[in-house]
Amino acid sequence: MRALNYLELEGPLQRSGWGTAAAQQRAALADTDIDVVTSPWRDDLLSTARSIAAGDGAFRDFDLAHCNAPGPGSLAVARHAHQNDIPLVLHAHMTAEDFGESFRFSSEIAPLLERYLRWFYSQADLVLCPSTYTKNVLEAYPVDAPIETITNGVDIDSLAGHEALREEYRDRYDLDGMVVFALGNVFERKGLTDFCRLAESTDYDFAWFGPYDTGPQASPVVKRWTQNPPQNVTFTGWIDDKRGAFGAGDVYLFPTKNENQGIAVLEAMACGKAVVLSDIPVFEEFFTHGEDCLKCSSRAEFREALDRLSDDPGLRERLGRNARETAAEHGLERVGDELSRIYRDVTV
Repeated sequence: MRALNYLELEGPLQRSGWGTAAAQQRAALADTDIDVVTSPWRDDLLSTARSIAAGDGAFRDFDLAHCNAPGPGSLAVARHAHQNDIPLVLHAHMTAEDFGESFRFSSEIAPLLERYLRWFYSQADLVLCPSTYTKNVLEAYPVDAPIETITNGVDIDSLAGHEALREEYRDRYDLDGMVVFALGNVFERKGLTDFCRLAESTDYDFAWFGPYDTGPQASPVVKRWTQNPPQNVTFTGWIDDKRGAFGAGDVYLFPTKNENQGIAVLEAMACGKAVVLSDIPVFEEFFTHGEDCLKCSSRAEFREALDRLSDDPGLRERLGRNARETAAEHGLERVGDELSRIYRDVTV
């Protein structure tokens, strides 16, 4: 089988969770007998023009289309798939709920986005999403297509050697003691204000490794905190090697308001880090309070959890050890097996 695994705007989205998820799908499928192409188009503009002139169209040949973003390129693929009886899989990495509090005016746009996503996802022969929580959200829209869950997974091999980067990254960002950290794009939806308020109430070094917007699309909250952070908070911006974050940090803090799964959480767990999470429904599916993480519902609970982990290195070690076992359940071998089975099922 030749399958299209497509992420439009792949360059700009490379630093996002969508980019990570698509890259992990492709890496997982590399160990299967699925032949993957990543672009629906002919190799270059000239050859595409020649193909269209010859009546062959702009699209490559593929037996199944799997699109990871809800944009115009994916709409063109969807139309092509419908016209040519090609099975279409759409991956729901986005909902209106997790789009809010991301960019300037994103919360105002979210209700309109919900209507668009309901229509877009309903074109699929199958919608994939990373959690039962997300499936329930989509069914409530309602999306008029079958929906199946599949973990985003975690590329454990890509994190190997993070320990060796500890001193380099701690020195680079002047971090000391028990470092509380986060990784990924800086959004209020991911708990930015709680992250910074918690830092203000403690003496621990906090570091958020990841890009943030400074232009007109940036939310006022992101601008406020990144331009005037608390004294013990470092916003690093984009880092070339994410392993440096996991090497430098000790406790992964994620006071997020809404997630569809949380790839960076799985990465932190794969590195054996103690993880402190928001007590929200999606995490109930994957993680267990007191075994592989600590879950909190308020700033006071987050503060108490951080103090417990500071005072009890044994607890940090035990949570981290159990977290590794949890992350191992989401390895790429599982993703490859499930995705190749899904591809075959949808083409029957």
